[in-house]
Amino acid sequence: MKPWLFIRQCKSKAELLPSHTANPVLLVTQTDSRDKWSKKMDFLLSVIGFAVDLGNVWRFPYICYQNGGGAFLIPYTLMAIFGGVPLFYMELALGQFHRTGAISIWKRICPIFKGVGFAICIIALYVSFYYNTIIAWALYYFYSSFTGTLPWTSCDNPWNTPNCTNYFGKSNVTWTAFSKSPAEEFYTRKVLEIQKSSGLYDVGGIRWQLLLCLFLIFTIVYFSLWKGVKTSGKVWVDAAAQIFFSLGPGFGVLLALASYNHFNNNCYRDAIVTSAVNCLTSFLSGFVIFTVLGYMAEMRDVEVEDVAKDKGPSLLFITYPEAIANMVGSTFFAIIFFLMMITLGLDSTFGGLEAVITAVMDEYPHILAKRRELFVLGLITICFLACLCLSCQGGAYVVKLLEEFGAGCSILAVVLLEAIAVSWFYGIQRFCNDVKAMLGFTPGIFWKVCWVAISPAFLAVSIFPPLMLFDYHYPEWSISVGYLIGASSFICIPFYMVYKLVWTPGSLKQVRLPHPKHNYTGGRPARREAFQH
Repeated sequence: MKPWLFIRQCKSKAELLPSHTANPVLLVTQTDSRDKWSKKMDFLLSVIGFAVDLGNVWRFPYICYQNGGGAFLIPYTLMAIFGGVPLFYMELALGQFHRTGAISIWKRICPIFKGVGFAICIIALYVSFYYNTIIAWALYYFYSSFTGTLPWTSCDNPWNTPNCTNYFGKSNVTWTAFSKSPAEEFYTRKVLEIQKSSGLYDVGGIRWQLLLCLFLIFTIVYFSLWKGVKTSGKVWVDAAAQIFFSLGPGFGVLLALASYNHFNNNCYRDAIVTSAVNCLTSFLSGFVIFTVLGYMAEMRDVEVEDVAKDKGPSLLFITYPEAIANMVGSTFFAIIFFLMMITLGLDSTFGGLEAVITAVMDEYPHILAKRRELFVLGLITICFLACLCLSCQGGAYVVKLLEEFGAGCSILAVVLLEAIAVSWFYGIQRFCNDVKAMLGFTPGIFWKVCWVAISPAFLAVSIFPPLMLFDYHYPEWSISVGYLIGASSFICIPFYMVYKLVWTPGSLKQVRLPHPKHNYTGGRPARREAFQH
């Protein structure tokens, strides 16, 4: 049986919130013209590719060490079981059932929360800005690895300073507080040329080599996305952030990718498999990085925290390269490693931008339906131009600012509101009925309790840490700018609520009613939600 849609238009404030009263209404058949994944494995690999990203390689090991090492695995595991996996499952089910993007889906769930969709798109753009810059750095390393001797293995290069200290293959090496490894100086002084920037006050000139790498990355992204899916306590806060940054609920990617699934696809199994692969990858990366950090600390005769003092991508571009440089066949392993970094990053950036593309095109199909190539080109161009300042000699400082504030607490707040809107306003029983219509079985009590209470509770608190990078302490005004960046996405939610309340006629005292035109019932006869005065 074909899906059905209502034909009546939203006419009052009563339709801003869902209702559970039902009467018959005239039905029309929806044409099933939306693209679908050509193979089941295409979808599963795309979701895994988005979930398993660069953050698994550098963010998890650092946060794990920062919060007590093995002790961090307790809140991490609990957050995954009761927070990340249930909401991952929820987003896959929502996208697959309603078959639309992160903006227009709210017409079918709870229209007054539509600002959540716009917030998701803005967050995805912020992430795209700094994330693709990091991939461009990996591409620069990849190119630099095609040499007989890796350029970060010695202190005899033009960019090295007297503080450069090479301890590999040597004995009686004294490591001081001012010592820098060859890998660190290659990253900071050759790749970034950060010594030519005094900080956010003066980010310096554009590094044309990084700009070229960035252009190549965005070119790959464009030709992968232009045709669509057929071709492409603080410990607890950190645990929540890592789970949601890694698994990805709240970014709109799961909604977008699942919206191209067949209606009866087993999204429950997909959620379990993807979550397991993601967490196991994080654990494996943690074992590897702790082994390397321990060895480096022993060789330098310092504490581990002195080796991994810079949070963020520095682990990718200092610690790992330094370990690779000490291997037999280091050139080969460097090429393989940075190729892996590039592919991990591209998989995730494909998903992030596809979420924006799907959301906007589904919201404005009358304008963009036949202009996908032009829209994707315009979006990629905007992202590339926004990344120009990140390609400057002090671009790493801007990357750090966006990394901390561009998503940060904003994405946790978005996921919280999403869980509340679906569980409390749309209704947990209605959502479970939707899942049953697709999969043939109703989610168990564990999932219901998580969706209604436990997952939202885990997301209810978050904080921002102080910023520092390469011993550079960010000025106070930059923290204020960071808060504004974070607020610029979340502010869409209350603004849209006020807009709808002001411009939609009627009274909130009326019975809650969803937009009947969008009450997609997955092949079942739809039911009219009646007004009550």
